[in-house]
Formats: sequence, C-alpha cells, structure tokens
Amino acid sequence: MRYFLEFSYNGADYHGWQNQPNAISVQEVLEKALSTLLRKEIAITGAGRTDAGVHAKQMFAHFDVESVLDQNLIYKLNSYLPKSIAIHNLHLVADDAHARFDAESRTYEYWIVTKKDPFLNEFAYCLKYPLDVDLMNEAAKVLFEYKDFQCFSKSNTDVKTYLCDLMHAEWKWQGEKLVFTIQADRFLRNMVRAVVGTLLNVGSGKITIVDVRKIVESKDRSNAGVSVPAHALYLTKVIYPYIKN
Repeated sequence: MRYFLEFSYNGADYHGWQNQPNAISVQEVLEKALSTLLRKEIAITGAGRTDAGVHAKQMFAHFDVESVLDQNLIYKLNSYLPKSIAIHNLHLVADDAHARFDAESRTYEYWIVTKKDPFLNEFAYCLKYPLDVDLMNEAAKVLFEYKDFQCFSKSNTDVKTYLCDLMHAEWKWQGEKLVFTIQADRFLRNMVRAVVGTLLNVGSGKITIVDVRKIVESKDRSNAGVSVPAHALYLTKVIYPYIKN
C-alpha cells in the first residue's frame, strides 16, 4: 500500500532534503523514524529537492508498506522526530501515485525585510537599501514570456530539460516583510534564488527590464543575479490532482 506523508520542516539544521553521504538530510531523518516505528526498512521519495538551509511549509513524500496504517502514526512520528520536522497528515493513495512526478505545481516564497528584526533574522533576508517593488513586479511579468529558464539553473545539473511552466510570480508586502511568491509546474536547481537575485538587481537599479529579457534569452547562468541566501526560502505548497489542499 502506498501512502503520502504531508509534513513541514525548518531546514536550518539540514543539508537539504536529499540523502547525503556525509551530511544530515531531512530525508534521512524521516526514513530512520519511519523504519524505527514500523519496524521495517522504509525508503521515501519526496516531491522535490530543497537545498541546504531551505525550509518547507508543505512537503510530501511517498512510501510503501504491506499493511493499513492509521492516523495514530502521525502522533508517534511527531513524538519521535526532532522539533524541526512536523508531520501534518497521512494520505492513502493509489499504488502508482508518485510524490514527485504527479505534482501539478509547486509554490515557493522568499522573505525579505528592510530593517533588523530579531524575530526574522534567521528566516528572512535583510536588505538595507531601498527597492522599487513596482518595477520588480514589472520585471517578474517578463518571465511569463518564456519557458526555458536555463539562465537561472545551477550549472552542471543532470536535468534533461530547462523548460518550466510558470503560473505565478509576484512581490507583495505583508506587514514589514516583502514576500516574493512564485508557482510553476517544476523548478530547476537553485532557480528561485537566482530569479530573486535577478529581480532584486532590477529593484535596486542595477539592471533594467530589457536586461532581464537578455538574461533569459542568453541561457547563461553567469548573466543572471547572484543566488540569494537559502535561509529565507520556503516551499509553501505542492498540488496533486487527488489530494485536497
């Protein structure tokens, strides 16, 4: 029987989602917890890979077992797991359901503050210079003209295609916090942080909207902005056709 585990995590303590040979990962901690509680070696497949330090407000992973599980497993897992990982739901799905390939879209948020905030220092990127948010939103609209986002992809990746279907990209103030929300069917490695870095260059006057088009069309990562820090990035939603959000 196949189950989807729905959970969230603070990524500060982990070297990303995926298992690493010499560093702790979220996947490793979850697999150990499931294997211990179910008394069987359990392997899980996540909806995607988050980089070291990136957080997830909503993440899914699937795993297989031979017997029916009850919701009490959620309580047991939360008691066993560290405070940085929280289990929210357990979904029984079809045997061929896949946490990665069946996802229709993924949504990320990037948080920015413009003054020192003791409650957000570890969870938002602090910028001391002013930003033209309206111009950054105009630049974000340019991205919808394209499908190939190789210029925002980490170099030397093993992807077969750089095509992504962008659904939403917008900057909005939420109180004292500036939040960039971006949704697509898939994301390339390091893509969101590179997009943010490029749009910040627009907002600070370093480049123009015309430059953004040139950067995307160049398909060259060195032309795009720097990758902004990981600690302010959040995977916030993963949508499947058979799971209600």
